[in-house]
Amino acid sequence: MSDRYASGDPHLDAILGGGLPRNAVNLIIGLPGSGKTILAEQYTFHNATEQQPALYLSTVSEPGEKLLRYGQTLDFFDVDAIGTRVFFDDLGQALNTGGLDAVLTRVRELIMQRRPGLITIDSFKALSAFAPDAPSFRRFLHDLAGTLSAFPATSFWVGEYEDHEIGTAPEFAVADGIISLSTHRVSERAIRHLEVRKLRGTGFMTGQHAYRIESDGLHVYPRLAESSPSAPYELQSERISSGIPALDAMLADGYWPGASTLVAGPSGSGKTLMGLHFVFNGAVAGEPGIIATLQENPTQLNRITTGYGWSLPFESVELMYRSPVDLYLEEWFYALIETIDRTGARRVLIDSLHDLRRAAIDEVRFREYLYSLLQRCTNQQVSLMMTLETPDLYGTSTISDDGVTHLSDNVILLEFVRDRARLQRAITVLKTRASRHEPEIREFKISPDGIALGDPLTQRSR
Repeated sequence: MSDRYASGDPHLDAILGGGLPRNAVNLIIGLPGSGKTILAEQYTFHNATEQQPALYLSTVSEPGEKLLRYGQTLDFFDVDAIGTRVFFDDLGQALNTGGLDAVLTRVRELIMQRRPGLITIDSFKALSAFAPDAPSFRRFLHDLAGTLSAFPATSFWVGEYEDHEIGTAPEFAVADGIISLSTHRVSERAIRHLEVRKLRGTGFMTGQHAYRIESDGLHVYPRLAESSPSAPYELQSERISSGIPALDAMLADGYWPGASTLVAGPSGSGKTLMGLHFVFNGAVAGEPGIIATLQENPTQLNRITTGYGWSLPFESVELMYRSPVDLYLEEWFYALIETIDRTGARRVLIDSLHDLRRAAIDEVRFREYLYSLLQRCTNQQVSLMMTLETPDLYGTSTISDDGVTHLSDNVILLEFVRDRARLQRAITVLKTRASRHEPEIREFKISPDGIALGDPLTQRSR
């Protein structure tokens, strides 16, 4: 038997260092609607057995009948388990008639009767209102903790606590583990975060971790932060093509494998098309690719690619489309990492960083995730191309203010240039890490065959 309880979500178990330790008292806290009860029930049904059943005890906040009714809408809620390995009971009557002493007596009776491995009290915070004074509630906590310590069971105390109560409410001193669920408003969107505030006797991942509530429970996306030095990895010496021969020449014969390339420019300048050249030509050369787009839905993208002789689905190229509406930055990054691992991709196009940036709750978090992704791709020798829209149509003076250019190995700038009554497109290689490049400003055209580079632009034409 493992010394930890799994949650049913591998990412949450990883945050908890492999799961929640057995025979511990855990507080699950958060405001109404944050998913506390769902998480407690998720643990209940995932771990309860007939040999070590689970007790789920309601108090005065949620009647037992209501917990059962809403619980049955969740995929993990096994109706056949009720009465065999999961037992629901209501402490409300004992609480109303005999106060906390009656609750303690009832809990002891149920423990002796069911011999549970898990015990949940929901809502635990509601019990404090039935104590005549603070010392009485502390005595109740002491006696309850002693009862739970004498019997090998893991407890979940669920309550609508706020952050400031962690330092004042006595139950937090008793708890071995504290899991906090919260919701942050970002403009018109709400992003949920889980944070482990305490886990006695074991390590855990710090920080706030995004989560969604789905029909099968909580899906948690750990904070992606590559803080430890990366393990040594072998660098490949043979360069890879950009998919555009003339651009390869400007780049001193292409990109280094595993390099990250930022393609920046105004709307309509050809950023997406340059990324498609990179991915599709790589697939033809035997390097599987991923198009991770938030710009074009599959129908729109297929129309674009067909016009240049490519098609979707395309052998060795996978499309990962996500709508930028209600996008979780953490969820998107984990989906991309899992897709890279599953497909063995060697080239990845992200279109675009602007949409990802809008999904971040703050600049630091976005930069951490981008840095971590770039480090993982470099370690695995996966070549990454990212597009970024610049605000200026002519004469770009600033590409970004979030450090993206600093993190990127290569930076390519696309611009519009006015030449009398004609509008030209121009390309400049601004940066190549550990490589020389041609710093010319060259005209390029978009033809039915894709991007074709022309001659350097003169001062007059610029």
